[in-house]
Amino acid sequence: MSQWKLISICALTGVIVLFTVQNYEVVEIKFLFWNLAMSRALMLFMVLIVGITIGWLLRGHK
Repeated sequence: MSQWKLISICALTGVIVLFTVQNYEVVEIKFLFWNLAMSRALMLFMVLIVGITIGWLLRGHK
């Protein structure tokens, strides 16, 4: 069981590294009067974290 866990972690790490390497380009984000430049991979990661946080906060509301 431990060997499968190690293989899964290594595979997931490889996919994350590959994603980051392929999306290193800098993108500019404009919102109202703010301008921000960051890598595309970092932007996608931040959007993911915001989405998870919003989903977690709204999990009990119906």
